[in-house]
Amino acid sequence: MLSSFYDPLLDSNPGTGLPYPESYWAQGISPWSAPALSGEQQTEVAVIGGGYTGLSCAWHLASQHGIQPTVLEANQIGWGCSGRNGGFVLNGTGRLSFSQIESKWGEQSAQAVYAEYRQAIDTVSALIEVGSIPCEPVYGGYLKIAHNRQSVEELKQQATLMRNKFGDPLRFISAQELEQNFLHSPQAHGALHYPYSFGLHPLKLAQGYANMARQAGASIHPQSPVIQIRPEGNKIRLLTPSGSLLANKLVIASNGYTPNQFHSAVDKRHFPVLSSIIVTSPLSAAQLEASGLKSGLMAMDTRTLKYYYRLLPDNRLLFGGRGAIRGKDANHPVYKKRLLKVLIQTLPALDGIQAEYFWSGWVSVSLDDYPRICQADDEGRVFYAMGYCGSGVSFASQAGKRLAQRVAGDLNLPALPFMQSPLPTFPIAQFRRLGLWAFYHLGRFRDGLL
Repeated sequence: MLSSFYDPLLDSNPGTGLPYPESYWAQGISPWSAPALSGEQQTEVAVIGGGYTGLSCAWHLASQHGIQPTVLEANQIGWGCSGRNGGFVLNGTGRLSFSQIESKWGEQSAQAVYAEYRQAIDTVSALIEVGSIPCEPVYGGYLKIAHNRQSVEELKQQATLMRNKFGDPLRFISAQELEQNFLHSPQAHGALHYPYSFGLHPLKLAQGYANMARQAGASIHPQSPVIQIRPEGNKIRLLTPSGSLLANKLVIASNGYTPNQFHSAVDKRHFPVLSSIIVTSPLSAAQLEASGLKSGLMAMDTRTLKYYYRLLPDNRLLFGGRGAIRGKDANHPVYKKRLLKVLIQTLPALDGIQAEYFWSGWVSVSLDDYPRICQADDEGRVFYAMGYCGSGVSFASQAGKRLAQRVAGDLNLPALPFMQSPLPTFPIAQFRRLGLWAFYHLGRFRDGLL
């Protein structure tokens, strides 16, 4: 039975044809129109999930590999995190720094991971151009802001590493330059500026990917949750409320919205965690001047429990961070109030501003802090990508491309850690939320919020 807010650890599926949440992104957006799966159908490749990963996979399969897949989405195209995120196109995914990646796998692998991250951004840009997607891209770069003085030296070291090891064009920005050119905040003591990152409208991007995939030959069925997966000879049968799909191969691309007991390839291998966002009323000219915010600003701080924000094209401020622990608490007003409180602590000049939108969504966290693009069986019939840890706009698009290559049997793939092993299972998985509760309290203590 589906609770009022879908909870992957409790509900058997995300529902059937549910509307978009009442988010800033969904205002004025009509559901992407296509019929639910009906009757008995067959396909070469079934893709579960109508978000960036699944739709990118579908487009690449159809346009690059001559395979016409069938995409099954439980609710609406982009209904999950692909339509709820902050719209940050960033250089990375997971939670491992490049120094950690180099320490874990060596310099050659770190170079390959860096190249993949940068290519992921290029993949998004290329898809926007090829599909003429009206997703309102905004260019100006991304700031990683030191929220206290102790974090400044760490950012300087990161800048040196990224320039010397990877030739990255980022630069360190002093507190004085931040004050003069970006924003006025007592919690901005320096920053790294990544000039190639950009912002966009995430739901329009997802719907644009769907248009591209359908035009390339993919079949896409919203309102079609997969309620059962079972082997049938050397094929796989997927059952939905109104149809049945027999596939030669299966791609699981539901990421943070994957139910707890769904398929042995992914069960207990990720942890869905809530992220929440508020969007303010439009800032006046006086508020913009007092806060110093510049058009296109995208930022994230260095807290243990990070907050992220961006100035939207209509001068509203989007501000997000970790939300509730359980799905049933996701829309509780305390989390909206908490985000607004931290926003004002970050930008005191905006004291009194109101949050006009508030919503939450699930992100997929892996046990070892990095995602996988995985063939899950020896026969080459089941594939998945998940575990993006909340940084998925660019990487999910790239993961879909790589999944398509793996499904098609393309051997020309980079030797990346993401592709060398399956996601590890969580030990004593039933206590994941207790661990998250402890982590949040420790994080707030470290960040000085308690």
